Amino acid sequence: MIRFIIFALICSQLLLAQDPTPEQNEEWKKGGKATLLFNQSAFSEWASGGQNSVSLSFHTDYDLSYKKNGWNWDTKFLGDFGLTKLSGTKFLRKTNDRFDLQSFLGKKFSKEWSYSTVFAIKTQFARGYTFGKDDEGNETRNLRTHFFSPVYVQLGVGLYWKKSKNLWVNVAPFTQRLTLVSRKFTMDLAEGKEYFGVRKGDNHRFELGASVNAFYKFSPLENITLEQRLGLYSDYLDKAKNVDLDYQVSAEMRVNEYITTNLIMQFVYDDNAVQRLQVREVFGVGVRMDLK
Repeated sequence: MIRFIIFALICSQLLLAQDPTPEQNEEWKKGGKATLLFNQSAFSEWASGGQNSVSLSFHTDYDLSYKKNGWNWDTKFLGDFGLTKLSGTKFLRKTNDRFDLQSFLGKKFSKEWSYSTVFAIKTQFARGYTFGKDDEGNETRNLRTHFFSPVYVQLGVGLYWKKSKNLWVNVAPFTQRLTLVSRKFTMDLAEGKEYFGVRKGDNHRFELGASVNAFYKFSPLENITLEQRLGLYSDYLDKAKNVDLDYQVSAEMRVNEYITTNLIMQFVYDDNAVQRLQVREVFGVGVRMDLK
């Protein structure tokens, strides 16, 4: 959480410190939002049972774009971090943890199509644990991940179709993906086991394949905004038919200028991490602040 706040403050100060000329104002566009969500549940003598809990989640979405002489550079940063405390448990638990940076550089050859290069980094901000109980019934936790372990670095070339800032698709038939991890997680692996696709004693995994990224944002009703993000990846070198999926749909319902209700649902399939569909859902009422 501290790392993310420091990162966000530094970025915002760098951006706000710029004093662009009128020409730059026409070429550069930037803006985004930050949302703080709060959830609480409490029970007292509740017949059907229940567990008291308190959770806090922070979300930021920032865009930076440049356009001149047929060149387009679109960069988006998504950051999420959340914690929850359940009554009767010893440890705090994460509800959100996401660092997602994507950057597209394109050179137009028609009104809506460009040759493109895509660069992306995905990781997390804080340590992740698996929880359990010992023989005496005490709660335990074991370190599973931490900052930049794993981190996914992706670089690809292809074609970029952009109808508007709210609707675009990028297809990159030549995309390399590098997965980096700490050797502390791979040194003691059992033979034949892997850590996010990385073999025993190694600290990286190289993949070469194809990727598809798409984005669509619209408002079905006044004060309601829906966003959909799709990411697909197929590795030519290993199980090409086994496509990695990252799909997220988010709905924002604005009560007023500052109060908002958010629903985020994310579906991930990556058999190097977990060989089943991963589902994440976040819902809460929070305070929104526009970033410029």
